[in-house]
Amino acid sequence: MARKTSGKAPGRGKAPLRRSCGAMAAHMLLLEKYPAFRLNLMKLEGATAKRREARFNLAEAPIVVVNTVVHVVHSKAAENISDAQINSQIAVLNRDFRAANPDRTKTPAPWTGLVTDARISFNLVDVTRTSTTVTGFTSDDAVKSADSGGIGPVDTKTHLNLWVCPLTDGLLGYAQFPGGPPATDGVVINTAAFGTSGTATAPFNLGRTATHEVGHYFNLRHIWGDTPDCSGGDGVADTPNCEGPNYGSPVWPKISCNNGPAGDMFVNYMDYVDDAAMFMFTAQQVLRMRTALDTTRDGLATKPAARKRKR
Repeated sequence: MARKTSGKAPGRGKAPLRRSCGAMAAHMLLLEKYPAFRLNLMKLEGATAKRREARFNLAEAPIVVVNTVVHVVHSKAAENISDAQINSQIAVLNRDFRAANPDRTKTPAPWTGLVTDARISFNLVDVTRTSTTVTGFTSDDAVKSADSGGIGPVDTKTHLNLWVCPLTDGLLGYAQFPGGPPATDGVVINTAAFGTSGTATAPFNLGRTATHEVGHYFNLRHIWGDTPDCSGGDGVADTPNCEGPNYGSPVWPKISCNNGPAGDMFVNYMDYVDDAAMFMFTAQQVLRMRTALDTTRDGLATKPAARKRKR
């Protein structure tokens, strides 16, 4: 069941002062509960390695349009966000995943040649609106079921499902990696960090929380490998190894793990910096995402569906 919280619960529906992502906590829980999930991930990593060894030409990959459904789950009127706010988030995703975001020009010189178009676009086909008595959700997937105060997904084989709801515990969002159970597949974003208007609150009001979480959805890890030292890795050769997450708006270069002179790639969408400080995916990150699209998530690569009437 969803954990009900009072209106005074810490961080309820509010953007924290620094980024916090629940993807890895949800990921570890699913690994324990669903043995098939681990096997699916291993297969995907194998396919990614083969494509990397074959030097897959990303520039020749077809542009994929992902049909997307947004589920707005709200207990207060302000949380029932507007169509304009939803559209602003879809616009950010379309810019960021096509490397068409104007702020990409802020990428430090050593990495400008790595900024890569993922050739992925997002087509909003439906918006659902669910009133709930649950005043705050966490990363336990309760928002994805009507039985626990949320709403179930539209066909997760063929659609990206985005849930927008108030999150507790300082969470901005979380996502399910490819190959997990269909009933919970998708991305959850805090109402205070979705899109660029309305309830979106600085420093997370540029739509980059969804960019970060959809990156996880397409099999990207955090650039520091989720370890508190230099021993981790994100499975991507062109993101420098770094000691841990970066927060706020760091001054370049930020050196750790002997990765000078360029230092940590904190401008990457898969770090923890503020929205205004992240600008790019690398070529090898795009290769991981495109491999997921061509294998585990191949059902998403369909013709765009017509947009339905909002519910």
